[in-house]
Amino acid sequence: MSKSFDVVIAGGGAAGFFTAINIAEINPNLKIAILERGSEVLSKVRISGGGRCNVTHACFIPNDLVKFYPRGEKELRGPFNRFCSGDTIEWFERHGVELKIEEDGRMFPVTDSSQTIIDCFLKATEKLKIEVITGESIQSVFKADDYWKVETKKEHYYCTDLVMATGSNPKIWELLKGVGHTIVPPLPSLFTFNIKDKRIKGLMGLSALASVKVKGMKLEASGPLLITHWGMSGPGILRLSAWGARELAEKNYQFVLQVNWLNDVDYEDCLEQLKDIKQEQAKKLAGKKSPFDLPNRLWESLVTAANITDDLRWADISGKQLQALASQLTKGEFQVNGKSTFKEEFVTAGGVELKEVNFKTMESKLVENLYFAGEILDIDAITGGFNFQNAWTCGFIAAQSITEKNNA
Repeated sequence: MSKSFDVVIAGGGAAGFFTAINIAEINPNLKIAILERGSEVLSKVRISGGGRCNVTHACFIPNDLVKFYPRGEKELRGPFNRFCSGDTIEWFERHGVELKIEEDGRMFPVTDSSQTIIDCFLKATEKLKIEVITGESIQSVFKADDYWKVETKKEHYYCTDLVMATGSNPKIWELLKGVGHTIVPPLPSLFTFNIKDKRIKGLMGLSALASVKVKGMKLEASGPLLITHWGMSGPGILRLSAWGARELAEKNYQFVLQVNWLNDVDYEDCLEQLKDIKQEQAKKLAGKKSPFDLPNRLWESLVTAANITDDLRWADISGKQLQALASQLTKGEFQVNGKSTFKEEFVTAGGVELKEVNFKTMESKLVENLYFAGEILDIDAITGGFNFQNAWTCGFIAAQSITEKNNA
């Protein structure tokens, strides 16, 4: 059997639906199909943001927004000038979904439910008569002079324009290699660090604003650091993992992490502060209460690591012990042995080589009438709604390009 459409969109996720809806709204006469290999659509939207769906981030200046993308920063600058976070907010409001900004800048539907976003998309596709077909795993794609043939296990689909929005799908990447595209090898982008160290043993759940860096490399980041059962996580660690995805993979995730628990206070300043505290709190026990913005249990552990016993008063601490404590606080070294995937945020570095894509249209530079949107490309971001913003922006531009061509 075979079916014909003007546009076939491979992938029933965020990027696929957004592209389809925008095409149909601009040109309702185009016949559009979304092909999804799974039994249900928008499954990643459902679980994202802990089931609340982190739609975008309250960063409204394109040149600032691109800085959250370890891969794609240069390429997304132009697209973000055409469709940015503010446009996303307006788009969803126009479709009956109000968003709210949280303290850290993340944006969610006011309902705090990803189902709101799913319902919005499903309602729009139904209204616009976009055909959504599940259980359709693409087996091959063939490009003729003026049409595409997309073969699944059940059907043959013919279309003029083909949009690839399949995310990090190795099988689709292989098919794209077959039509001439280069695929940058995929690697995990967001992951936590496995660390076994007595300084953090038993401190699961504690967090501090810290700066972290990889010893011997230029990789560094700052942000809340969370101690976990398996080591260290939190925004600071995830940022470091995203920017260092390729370099850390080359090290087989074996490296030394340097942690400054005081974030922007360096060793010399810390030592001077400790000397002042020694004078001011001479009669108090040093190990009981943190004089810095640190959890007391973490402070106690670092004091112990500096060979200061819990019965020692500040007045009795030697200069050598103060130096050791300043080192533990500002440049403690932790051996990392491996990584763990960060919850449901399975973001991947790698995908279609960006040089082979025209970011003014999202069309392939190598194959006519082939478009891309979302994580199928070698673009990824840190957590906070940025990966979805990439999907919305690329989908919007692809839709504009396809409809302009069909209206010409």
